[in-house]
Amino acid sequence: MKKRFSLLSFMFVVMLTGLSGRAVAQDTQTDNHQISVVVPVVALLDLETAATRNFTASFTKPTNDEAGEKILAPAANSTIWLNYTSIQAGTTTKKVNVKASALVDGVDIHLVAAAAAGGAGTLGTPTAGFNLSTTDQTLISDIGSAYTASGATSGHQLTYTFVAADANYANLRSGSTNVTVTYTLADN
Repeated sequence: MKKRFSLLSFMFVVMLTGLSGRAVAQDTQTDNHQISVVVPVVALLDLETAATRNFTASFTKPTNDEAGEKILAPAANSTIWLNYTSIQAGTTTKKVNVKASALVDGVDIHLVAAAAAGGAGTLGTPTAGFNLSTTDQTLISDIGSAYTASGATSGHQLTYTFVAADANYANLRSGSTNVTVTYTLADN
């Protein structure tokens, strides 16, 4: 009988100890948990226009076919808008580089980007503009985490002008040259 009583006593003590431990763990006035928020790195760029992205820039012969006059340059084209979305990793900024697939003998194709219209964040800073070349040139720098909004009236309006400068006039040749202009959103 003594063994039974001691075993029962031992079990009773263990049960009380377990209950007393539970009684101590009570709810309090505060509690917490964790939320993991994930933001991806984003680098998206596109060109928008209300018409078509491809266009023709035609020089024309002098007015009234007057001998001795210079050919007339095409009108500037401002129909294309540059849109981007950028989410940065750390403190790195982005830039938009531009290059042409080919140059036109005797013709300078000048490109300017206006300040961004619309969007939010650290929108990039356009350069003063330049003549296109076959190597990358920075058109917009210091792009942080930002978006320009999307569409043909948002982002940076691009303006192309075409010049047959006197210094290059001897290089002009008749014909048609297709030039592909490539924009790249890259790390600074």
